[in-house]
Amino acid sequence: MSFRRTPSVIFDLDGTLVDSEPNYYEAGKRTLAQYGVTGFTWEEHTQFIGIGTRETLETLRTRYAIDAPVDELLAVKNGHYLELVRTSTAVFPEMRAFAERLRDAGHPLAVASGSSRSAIEAALAATGLDTLLPLYVSAEDTGRGKPEPDVFLAAARLLATDPADCVVVEDAGPGVEAARRAGMRCVAVPYDEHAAGSGSAYDHAGLIFRGGQGEFDAGAAYDWVTSGS
Repeated sequence: MSFRRTPSVIFDLDGTLVDSEPNYYEAGKRTLAQYGVTGFTWEEHTQFIGIGTRETLETLRTRYAIDAPVDELLAVKNGHYLELVRTSTAVFPEMRAFAERLRDAGHPLAVASGSSRSAIEAALAATGLDTLLPLYVSAEDTGRGKPEPDVFLAAARLLATDPADCVVVEDAGPGVEAARRAGMRCVAVPYDEHAAGSGSAYDHAGLIFRGGQGEFDAGAAYDWVTSGS
């Protein structure tokens, strides 16, 4: 008689569990303005959805020839973000229902994010997700952000689970690619629906809700996770 292992589920945070991208955009815009860079647009911000904060700032620092170390830019942006996240972060209701159903069924859960530890803590606390998802890993803990698999592999170690027994829930292409490199199944719920066409990184997801959060169905996702497809 064989027993199917209960899959562990690893959630991305920003754009997957919580709608924090507007806060990250505003924090980035305020940070750049402090260093004389104006006109940072939402369209430019969307190029970095799913990319770690450090990697994003490294690119912007080079692009705009900002004469400040990345660690300084990180501290400034974090400060702006923490101010915003405590008052204006919303959880996607169907995603909360999905996480609650997984928890109630005994699935080990964790969050793996490219954000800083302080930003993750603030978002989870502000939304009440900290009691549902107390375990988390930041790209700060691994040194490399998505699309590298490090943060997901670190989450698997935290859960004492083999990567092959993990399912990732992601909104961004780099995160889907990171899950593939980690050897994990993936549920994709694209934040940017226009980026999820055929031939994109989303093709590597085992289950994709191409219409994003508006199409996401907690019951269908739960059935797929537990089916072992």
